[in-house]
Amino acid sequence: MDLGIQGKAAIVCASSKGLGKACAQALAREGVDVTLNARGRDALEATAKQIGEATGVAVQCVVGDIATEETRALLLEACPRPDILVNNNGGPRPGRFQDWDHAAWTEALEANMLAPILMIRGVIDGMVERNFGRIINITSAMVKAPFAPMGLSTGARTGLTSVSKALSREVARSNVTINNLLPERIDTDRQRYMAEMRAKLSGMSVEAAYEEMRGTIAAGRLGQPEEFGDACAFLCSAQAGYISGQNLQLDGGSYPGVV
Repeated sequence: MDLGIQGKAAIVCASSKGLGKACAQALAREGVDVTLNARGRDALEATAKQIGEATGVAVQCVVGDIATEETRALLLEACPRPDILVNNNGGPRPGRFQDWDHAAWTEALEANMLAPILMIRGVIDGMVERNFGRIINITSAMVKAPFAPMGLSTGARTGLTSVSKALSREVARSNVTINNLLPERIDTDRQRYMAEMRAKLSGMSVEAAYEEMRGTIAAGRLGQPEEFGDACAFLCSAQAGYISGQNLQLDGGSYPGVV
């Protein structure tokens, strides 16, 4: 299927690896010029080179933490007329509610709620004026199925979800959509970190921790980053203009609820 976005421009935050990289790759394969971002220069430039050589699209890099105003400004300077924005950032560490002080909550909100909201604020008017825009927030399955050790992530990303839903209704008539992708158990470095943490706490091997993770997924396997990226690309497509304000779970069918 031709997704109808060849020649469009995208900003993909936190995209040197993992889910952000998968989204950038999928968009680039559709002919979208991509502006990538990450805190680590070496990994970011390696990803940019890989995507550019594989797809032939224009690739730019902005090094920096998306939670800072400076990095957000540099991204919008590098790509002043984005048609697509993919918001992404590393999630807070899991832990205990009693251990999270004011600073921990502030850091989580800055990284996983305020940074994406402010990126949306920076691009939304131009998208409305041009009568095309696709905004994707990479959030978490924890938004719909909260789990106490992931409380920092749940709190921040649920706030982003609520703001995005309200805004989506305001801009839909301008062919601007805002949707959220909710990953669970996708085979990335983040899952490796979670498996290593589980192994350390329980005394099991990392492979045993992975097996335990696979056992919690209805599909019986971890998701692949490419599957996630392709879902992102479709929601950014011309064909997806009637889909907005939605939470798409990529969890192997594991969510037990109806809505």
